[in-house]
Amino acid sequence: MENNVTEFILLGLSQEKEVKVLCFLLFLLCYIAILTGNLLIMLSITCSQLINKPMYFFLSYLSFSDICYTSTVTPKLIMDFLAEKKAISYNGCMTQLFTMHFFGGVEVFILTGMAYDRYVAICKPLHYTIIMSRWRCNIMIVASCAGGFLHSFGQFLLAVLLPYCGPNEIDHYFCDVYPLLKLACADTSRIGLLVIVSSGLLSLVTFVVLLISYAVILYTVRFYSVENRHKALSTCSSHITVVVLFFAPLLFIYIRPATTLPEDKVFALFYTIIAPMLNPLIYTLRNTEMKNTIKKLCFCIFGKKEIE
Repeated sequence: MENNVTEFILLGLSQEKEVKVLCFLLFLLCYIAILTGNLLIMLSITCSQLINKPMYFFLSYLSFSDICYTSTVTPKLIMDFLAEKKAISYNGCMTQLFTMHFFGGVEVFILTGMAYDRYVAICKPLHYTIIMSRWRCNIMIVASCAGGFLHSFGQFLLAVLLPYCGPNEIDHYFCDVYPLLKLACADTSRIGLLVIVSSGLLSLVTFVVLLISYAVILYTVRFYSVENRHKALSTCSSHITVVVLFFAPLLFIYIRPATTLPEDKVFALFYTIIAPMLNPLIYTLRNTEMKNTIKKLCFCIFGKKEIE
């Protein structure tokens, strides 16, 4: 069946004018906070000796991924709050879907790499420098990008091959597979199952692997002294918080049958905006090394003092 839709209309989060103005200001501040916080982490790590430590090496790439991931959705969302017509072209919609799933997939795999790093650091400390060499860390980043590309390309194919010949209103604030399946003028039951396998099972398997890795870590630290146990758990608690914030809404949306619910837009806010905004706070508030490095960066910028 021929595709005759040239643009889609995004219904967004709200249709009320007063609410839209408030949301515009709120999400504009959130986006500024995301850019500022994650750029600060990236600069603090890359301009200091922390870049040589695998944990912070992965954190810098996580911050970069957060910026790219949220930038595929948030600027369009902010502009649409003030726009009369919330339109996005067909090509723009498919591009947004591809890039969002690409950077989302990269983030999933980077979080997995960070969990593996903590597992090796706590459970195999004597072999840590050998196992987590810079070469291996680089390979893990490349593998994360490759995994993200394969995942997003699969989602893109599922959406772009569908015929759209009728309604063009997407009940969401960005283009995603499930809302597009509702608009397709074809049987999408099998494609819905493929989405569950691609996105739902990917999220579920990764989440289970992360839970198992932290279960092993918790079992291992039982034999540590109180001081070392507290230090090990404090480095892991930040990562666990980020994982829960990111994966819980993903599982809610993608692990169920191919249907859309009104709550989906609220849950999507967690992994597209809220998690990228909170990640810099979560990783710095309880991390003395990061706080000291950020202070040195600020002195370097405003006080012309060189970072050590």
